Amino acid sequence: MILLALLCGLWPGARCVAQSQVETIIQRSVEANERDWKADPEYGFFERDIENGADRTNHVTMIDGSPYYQLVELNGKPISTADQAKEEQKLQQTIAQRRRETPSQRAARVARYQRDRTRDHLLMEQLTKAFSFKLEGEQKFGDFEVYVLAATPLPAYTPPNRDTRVLTGMNGKLWIDKKTYQWVRVEAHVIHPVAIEGFLARVEPGTEFELEKMPVGEGIWLPKHFAMKAYAKILGLFSHHEQEEESYWGYHKGPANAPAVPPPAAM
Repeated sequence: MILLALLCGLWPGARCVAQSQVETIIQRSVEANERDWKADPEYGFFERDIENGADRTNHVTMIDGSPYYQLVELNGKPISTADQAKEEQKLQQTIAQRRRETPSQRAARVARYQRDRTRDHLLMEQLTKAFSFKLEGEQKFGDFEVYVLAATPLPAYTPPNRDTRVLTGMNGKLWIDKKTYQWVRVEAHVIHPVAIEGFLARVEPGTEFELEKMPVGEGIWLPKHFAMKAYAKILGLFSHHEQEEESYWGYHKGPANAPAVPPPAAM
């Protein structure tokens, strides 16, 4: 620490100041993400999911503690009037069914949703613990002035579970809004194979993730776009490739009544 202080005194405005700034940026971004995670269940939204050739748009709303997905478009086009009526009927049946649940049935359903939320939250949270960050500079990104940070794996990082083990083989980049410390964009790329099921499977280089967020009101930012390309080997022999892309827009607070046609997607 003494040597570091001496170097900072001899070399003002350089590496020491930058590292202190990086720590502040990361800490505030963690706090912002935590607020977003807590607020997320309060919002309904539209989600377009493109996966393995399927293209579906759903209106997602919370009903008694867990989300419900109501289909509104297929392949970028509104479903027919007849199908809209069927989807509305399914929605009303789900609302009635969930209201008839016993306390144990409701607890089990909500617990499944919370497990998924906790898993996703842990992965995002561990990004800030698994990497060393370096401030590359500042730039304009869309409508936002951002800090650009490069992330490289920390050799001493110990993942808390199997899902987070993939972070040990990744590097990444973050674009963080200078005013709010929100993540405008995050990229992560697998740079060397990582075993995820012992000898059964491993994630291969070429696997990558992208996440973009946007403000939705009241200081909260939620996902705008997510993309994943995953390459894995099973038993060291069989290759598996998976690709997924999701877009989110039309965030709102309100009852679980989906319009027939969603608003235009955010650009």
